[in-house]
Amino acid sequence: MKIAIYGREFNNSVLPYVQEVFNVLEESKCPVFVYKKYLDFIKDKIKLPTDTQVFTGHADLVDHADVLVSLGGDGTLLDTLSLIRDSGIPVIGINFGRLGFLASINKDEIKTAIHALQNKEYALDKRSLLTLESKHGLFGDENFALNDITIHRRDNSAMMIIHAYMNNEFVNSYWADGLIIATPTGSTAYSLSCGGPIIYPSSQNFVITPIAPHNLNVRPLIIPDDVSLTFEVEARSAKFLVSCDSRTVTVDRSVKITLNKAAFHINLIRLNNESYLTTLRNKLLWGIDTRNY
Repeated sequence: MKIAIYGREFNNSVLPYVQEVFNVLEESKCPVFVYKKYLDFIKDKIKLPTDTQVFTGHADLVDHADVLVSLGGDGTLLDTLSLIRDSGIPVIGINFGRLGFLASINKDEIKTAIHALQNKEYALDKRSLLTLESKHGLFGDENFALNDITIHRRDNSAMMIIHAYMNNEFVNSYWADGLIIATPTGSTAYSLSCGGPIIYPSSQNFVITPIAPHNLNVRPLIIPDDVSLTFEVEARSAKFLVSCDSRTVTVDRSVKITLNKAAFHINLIRLNNESYLTTLRNKLLWGIDTRNY
């Protein structure tokens, strides 16, 4: 099995775990391909396998990897989307961050996780994505998001009015600081912190969650994922922000945005001893109450 490694810069407290990843891979005699920017950062900090190779982007990854391992938190794993795209290469995250819904492998389980990969003791969770379209070509060929696409006011100006349409039928005019359109994967991220529901990954829905709405009776709306959403912005400010996961652009308020379900999905690796419900219980501390003991 050929394994690609992606990561971000980190502080020295993470070094022992990064070293362990490469030690286990070397012991397992797995061909290792490391993202160039990450390799440049770590090559003087840890001992790498002698046959370590490098990749620089999507084209290299498609030719050289069976699995992509993300070293970091959920944000790091989201970065890998621009590398994986529609290739279908499975991705797994080893969590060096905090909560870790997507990067679900604990840093104390590195050896077990890598051996499970080698022995193919895992399943694939197919996760849907959103794509963004506009006449201005926002985000170029990286106009997709695994977690959410967010429309947000740019500065400290007054709230926005976001006119929302579903299959060209008027839904609502949201008076708010912004609007989150989240996938089931993203339902446990920004949307959840703004009062949105948790959506099971295979439920084939999206959720529209307002950010600090002016009208308190406006609540998150769960919709089927086979519809087309269109948004028009009305605001005092001439510009507003649009984010695809962690990528953000500034947009003129005259720009109309259309969102659809992407034509491809992302394969997240789930080890055989894991499940989505187990992750929810562990990460959200469900049942952790002294009254239960």
